Amino acid sequence: MADLDRSLVRALPLFARMTDEELDRLLARAVIRRVPVGEAVFEQGQKANQFFLLLHGRLKVTQVTNDGQQIIVRVVHPGDLFGFAQALQRDDYPGTPVAAAESIVICWPNEVWHSVVAQNPNLAVNAMQSIGQRLQEAHTRIREMSTEEVERRVAHAVLRLIDQAGRQEPEGVRIDFPLTRQDVAEMTGTTLHTVSRLFSAWESQGIVKGGRQKLLVRDRARLKALAEGMTE
Repeated sequence: MADLDRSLVRALPLFARMTDEELDRLLARAVIRRVPVGEAVFEQGQKANQFFLLLHGRLKVTQVTNDGQQIIVRVVHPGDLFGFAQALQRDDYPGTPVAAAESIVICWPNEVWHSVVAQNPNLAVNAMQSIGQRLQEAHTRIREMSTEEVERRVAHAVLRLIDQAGRQEPEGVRIDFPLTRQDVAEMTGTTLHTVSRLFSAWESQGIVKGGRQKLLVRDRARLKALAEGMTE
């Protein structure tokens, strides 16, 4: 495969401080891959011999717990690193990223990372900041699941998604990838029945608008009030 064109990734914050020559060297070791909807990039527990960057699309990262429950631990957005098991000092992948929309990923072999970082310390700083943001989000979700009632947890999850993947429309802000109620249940540690009940109530109040998969938030201020426990 021909070398990737640096213009595909030049605007991403991860590579902001790299020169064209440095970026060309990094991309020369990369492979680009298309991931159809519903396909996994890799499987939980698989030996981690590559790391990845999402160039286009959306991925939902699932984990299966010891008791067999499936949860969504993260949504991967364009520009995000993922599958970076080295950062967690693991030799296997802790989750399974599945394409929620047609996606394009860039893959590198793990051994590339050490040589690239040695030559481009700014890249390491940017990567660690990105990973730190993901950890902060994970800590926030753990706190919410430990301390908040289910309606507040679900409201917080939807607010995060419109911040990360919202597209402004005349009626409100639409989450710009397919999202089922089961997905929201798996993100928030609750049941499909509970999420369906909440969404039906929110729809009747004009807070969200129902759709089969792409959720529209019509009243962000009221959703934020619910997330903060400020009920009337």
